[in-house]
Amino acid sequence: MFERLRNLVLPLLKVPHEPTPPAGAPGSARVFRAGHNFYKLRLLGWGIGQVGALAGIVFSLVMLDRLQVGVETARQPAAKSAATAPTTTPAVVPPASTAAPNPPPVAAPAKSLERIRIERAQAKAEQFAARWPDWVFPLLKLVELGGILLYLLQLPVTYALARLDYELRWYIVTDRSLRIRSGLTKIQETTMSFANVQQVVVNQGPLQRLLGIADVKVQSAGGGGGGGGEGQHTGAGDSLHAGVFHGVDNATEIRDLILERLRRFRETGLGDPDETRPQLHAMMPPAGPSAALAAAREVLAEARALRRLV
Repeated sequence: MFERLRNLVLPLLKVPHEPTPPAGAPGSARVFRAGHNFYKLRLLGWGIGQVGALAGIVFSLVMLDRLQVGVETARQPAAKSAATAPTTTPAVVPPASTAAPNPPPVAAPAKSLERIRIERAQAKAEQFAARWPDWVFPLLKLVELGGILLYLLQLPVTYALARLDYELRWYIVTDRSLRIRSGLTKIQETTMSFANVQQVVVNQGPLQRLLGIADVKVQSAGGGGGGGGEGQHTGAGDSLHAGVFHGVDNATEIRDLILERLRRFRETGLGDPDETRPQLHAMMPPAGPSAALAAAREVLAEARALRRLV
């Protein structure tokens, strides 16, 4: 069933299956994925949300049923009093000698202030609902039934979205840059050049430590090279010039790889791969007839000097 949903959702949202590797030497690309425990953590959040939604549906059903019972109970005395007209026959009062003595009053149990407030609020709600037409409660029950059906229908869809969000996370590192892509309905792709990388940080919370996963955060100095990539976007909780490897189970390996390639990149002095070559040509002297003539004269002068020495 999941494969059917995958084949239906991905073409519908026009999500490409794999991102293209960033700039780098052929064969230097290393691909990393989020750990399986990261998927379990996302699945746990999805399950908590579904349980909360189910609890809300059950609570609304119980409250609607109690409200309907209270309204029907409040309407019964009014209907009986309207149906039976009062009689004008005076009531027969028994003689004082034969009247039964009044029983001693029984003390009612004390109610807490919170209980009194709840009962007053319930009574006000019943009084308000008593003025509703008779068709309102069946309509509300029909709406609740539609909510239950919608809840059942969204279960496989939201589960598929949570799983696809995990499977479509790509972390690619080459010898000159890195690329991070995530998202399903909104694709977020971050490309950073090693020319701008400033530091690499590993973050791990208590729950992540328990699951054996961590986040690797790569921060750049100014984002000049990263912004030149293919549609750089960052998440809501990420810095403007940062890329995060979320939920990886080999954070130390990724950090050491990035630091090693960053060291080699700076030793070779390759520069930013996104910089254009016209800037380099502008720094070179123009090649023309005058430059060639000056170079020829210089070669001729050196040849004459060598001849004199010989």
